[in-house]
Amino acid sequence: MPGPALNSVAWFEIGTDQPEEVKHFYGRLFDWNFQLNTNTPGVNYHAVVTPGAQQPTGGVWESEGRFPDYAVFYVLVQDVAATVQHAEELGGKVLMAPITDAAGLTFARLEDSAGHHFGVFSAPAP
Repeated sequence: MPGPALNSVAWFEIGTDQPEEVKHFYGRLFDWNFQLNTNTPGVNYHAVVTPGAQQPTGGVWESEGRFPDYAVFYVLVQDVAATVQHAEELGGKVLMAPITDAAGLTFARLEDSAGHHFGVFSAPAP
């Protein structure tokens, strides 16, 4: 089965200071399962596996009160740095510069020109 298409919404993330409550709620509501992700040391992050999915399609980031709660989508792109630069040229703002985790996943968080928060990511090279 092919993966998500470039430039499509391919991931979501929920940031919360109540991770157990969030996991309980969505687990019971949608039958989601959660797997601890250890690719980013020092970050409590659980990947979300939805029913029938072969791999995670979202995540729950435990904020520990360091930032306001949120829910955001991520778009799969070819080149995160180039997309971030293009977004800035279009009036967007960088909220979190591109970073790459231990598995080779690169991601960044942005604001669009109207102030809406979203993210972009690229998968590691095979």
